[in-house]
Amino acid sequence: MSQPTDDGVLEIVEVMTPDGDAVIRQFDDAPEVRSYEVLYSDKGMVLIQVVFPMPSTYETRRATGNLPRFPLIIRDGWLTGELIGSQEQLSEFTTELAATDVPYEIVSVTQSYDASGLLTERQRELITEAVERGYYDSPRSCTLVELADKFGINQSAASGVLHRGEGRIIKEFIS
Repeated sequence: MSQPTDDGVLEIVEVMTPDGDAVIRQFDDAPEVRSYEVLYSDKGMVLIQVVFPMPSTYETRRATGNLPRFPLIIRDGWLTGELIGSQEQLSEFTTELAATDVPYEIVSVTQSYDASGLLTERQRELITEAVERGYYDSPRSCTLVELADKFGINQSAASGVLHRGEGRIIKEFIS
């Protein structure tokens, strides 16, 4: 979680670790941390609320609609993280960074795929039901006959719908 405050940015940080004290010491030694409070700690996890200065990129990210994916990492004065946005939003973001002389480095760019047009509605319904009922589990929790009965179709028709849908998914994945 991240929330702008008058003092900077408030973040809730969860660290899964057997040595919570070592993590807490890192916050003691980090010059970019204004304040922090340990909210919870046990043998395997530490939950810390931390306030650090507002990153110079915050307003630019907000204005261009680029959403950060957590966790964000602050190390040696650099904020490292992933942004989620369109190619146009990323272009606007880098233009704004350059205009304000904020140094940045893009390590990689990936593109997600909208699979909504990949399957027919019938294929999506049958494959979703198959997944939910455990048809693709090993061992199977559901048979092809049970899936066919659920949709009021014969086994051969259910098999054909699944096979064509699976083929589309596999071909798209490989391409």
